[in-house]
Amino acid sequence: MAILEGRNLRKTYRLSRRNTVEALKGVEISIEKGEMVAIMGPSGSGKSTLMHILGLLHAPDPNHGPAPELRLAGEDVAALSDNARTKIRARRMGFVFQDFNLVPTLTALENVTLACDYAGIGGKLGRQAGLEALALVGLEDRANHKPSELSGGEQQRVAIARALVNKPEIILADEPTGNLDSDRSAEVLALLRQFNREHGQTVVLVTHDSEVGEACDRVIRMRDGRIRDYGQRAAATAAAPVIAVPAVAVPA
Repeated sequence: MAILEGRNLRKTYRLSRRNTVEALKGVEISIEKGEMVAIMGPSGSGKSTLMHILGLLHAPDPNHGPAPELRLAGEDVAALSDNARTKIRARRMGFVFQDFNLVPTLTALENVTLACDYAGIGGKLGRQAGLEALALVGLEDRANHKPSELSGGEQQRVAIARALVNKPEIILADEPTGNLDSDRSAEVLALLRQFNREHGQTVVLVTHDSEVGEACDRVIRMRDGRIRDYGQRAAATAAAPVIAVPAVAVPA
């Protein structure tokens, strides 16, 4: 069953009065529930724009072509208001970015529980969920450390904990290993694969890294604002590197 489906997805950015960039040119895409999918392509191919639309961070353009369609678990979300999109992101999606996007003045735990606040889970429940999410990524002993006191790999694991804390159906990651060395990249990839396999969470990764693509179920390749290859879903995927993390469930 498809958890994300899009048709006629277009996006044009106006850089100046006379200069525009057509980032997406009528993309059609379908991602199955429980897949781990990599979206790959050269810089400027539209892959990050596509992820932002799939993650309801941006809305597709409604003009200059057939009406765009975007469905989340069968629900039409293409024309939702900004407020409605924000609520869905907070409760049903988790995001991981290349630059970690941690608040430098907050501790690891406080950064994670920000996602709880956005979803309306505060107080003791939010704190408990945050601690258990940090335990899932092996950082419960670093809960009170600020980002400047953590390594790059640890900061990205905090970002993953933040993405996981509300038990989202979908995790969207934009170049999550881009600022990490090979060992830390393997750890991050292993964590994402672990939650995909153990909890059935759908994972969509934008990446330049061929090794990340090879660890996924399918690679979607883009160029010039269009999908050139939808990839074939593998019957069995080569196992990603494994690291030891505590198996602690985050409360609903």
